[in-house]
Formats: sequence, structure tokens, C-alpha cells
Amino acid sequence: MRKILITGATGNIGREVIHSLSELNMDAQIVAAVRNVERAEIEFSEYPNLSFQQFDFEDSKSFESAFEQIDTLFLLRPPHISQVEKYFQPLLLSAKENGIEEIVFLSVQGVEKSSIIPHNKIEALIRRNGFKYIFVRPGYFMQNLTTTLLSEIRESRTITLPSGHAKFNWIDVRNIGEATALLIKSFTKYQNAGYDITGTENKDFYQVTHLISKVIGTEIHFNSVDPINFYFKKRNEGVPKGFALVMAMLHFLPRFQKEPEISDNFEKLTGKCPTRLVDFIEREKKNMTLP
Repeated sequence: MRKILITGATGNIGREVIHSLSELNMDAQIVAAVRNVERAEIEFSEYPNLSFQQFDFEDSKSFESAFEQIDTLFLLRPPHISQVEKYFQPLLLSAKENGIEEIVFLSVQGVEKSSIIPHNKIEALIRRNGFKYIFVRPGYFMQNLTTTLLSEIRESRTITLPSGHAKFNWIDVRNIGEATALLIKSFTKYQNAGYDITGTENKDFYQVTHLISKVIGTEIHFNSVDPINFYFKKRNEGVPKGFALVMAMLHFLPRFQKEPEISDNFEKLTGKCPTRLVDFIEREKKNMTLP
């Protein structure tokens, strides 16, 4: 039986990939790679057939046992890890030594145009190490509004980023999970290529805060700042420097790039239309409503 290891299993993306894989009724064993197995068993109690394996990106001693007898590795980059060579090269070498041949990596849309972001370097490492691969390249997560950006929305009715009028393509993480599961299921059909997974809307943060304001009934403003001020703002909030730097780059560099291309890959894979941003905000309205 095919064994599929899901890294980042307790995060937004990993959880959705596990959910979508479980709904496909594949002849495969799905293994969640987690730091705390006991806690994960409670969190995923609704998935009785899910297996668990202790795994930590920052502890190379956990790699060998996690990778044993794995056929397909779903790999993502934890937000706080920016030192690609330090953490991902040993991981990939261990995967290779343990016989893993297939990697599905969660990258980012436009990665091929920006050599300085970590995702670009990880894609290069995967190719260099000779894996069969699929690069999933989604647009901008709608769930950033209910995770990374939520505290500022609720506390000060603002979103502060160095993005100016740059437009981002907005995609629901649920849609990413659905598409990724189907790519994993039919790995051989789709291997050795990258796939943009996008929504149907490109909007800048001025437009998005206007839409949020309309839906939740409270005025939300967008504050565009230069990347240096943004970096130090995040550092003062306690954000690790690597994560703060990546956040600055991912929101600042699009100001100098073309508007994201809208792909129909999600519809081709699933036969469905992706979530609209207004529908996501309506769905998450209770989480976004100010206290």
C-alpha cells in the first residue's frame, strides 16, 4: 500500500490536504508528520485511519524514522524557517537515503520570477537532488485574513503591509487542499511540473479592506508602509526575523511584478469553481468581527 507523509499536518494547509485525501478513498496510508503525536491524535480524532509520526523540521534526528517506507512526501516550508540550505538540504538527503522518490511541494505563485524567496531555493534543491516532483503554486491565502493579519484587524481596524496597490490573487486554503490531494492521487500523471492554483479574483489590499468593511459592517483601513518600517514593526511585535523578512518580501516584491495570472487548474482538477473572496469573508465573518 502506498504511504503518503504530510508535513505541516496541524497547520491550515496540511489539515486541508489530509481532509481532502481522506475523502478520495485512496488505497493509501496517510501519515501525519507532527511534533507532538499525542496532541495530534486528539486533534485528528475524526480520522480513524490516519497514522502519526513524530517529526520536527528543526531536528534532523527525527527525519529517518519519519521517512521510513514513505512513497510520497508532501512538503511545505514552515513560515519561520528561511535558511533553506541549513534545514532543507539535510531533510532532502534523508528523504533520498530512505527511498522517497516523489515530492509534492507547496510553493507559491510567481516563484519562478523571484530567486530570492525561500520557495524558489527549495524548488531548486528538490530538482538538484533528483526527485520526481510536483510544485503546487497557489495564490495568496484568503486565510491570511483570519490568521496572520487577524489580530491587527480586530485590535486596530487596520491591515499594515508594504504592498501598496499591488494586486494579489486570492485563493481559499480549502481549494488548495482539494487540488493538492488530487495531484498527489495522480502523481505520475502530473509529475515534474508546477501548477498554479488560483482563485478568480486579483485584488489589492485597499479593495480587500473595503470588501471586509462592507461584509462585517465595521470600517477597516489599509495602511501601506515601506518594507523596512514593516520589518521592524513585525520584529517589535515579536515576530522572528526570518519570518518578518519573508513577510516583507512576499508583500513588497509584487509591487514590481505584473498582476498575477489567473489559472484554470483548480477547475480542471476538481470540476468546480474556486471560492469567491466575498463568500470566504461571509463564511469567516464571526472570526473577523471585532470584539
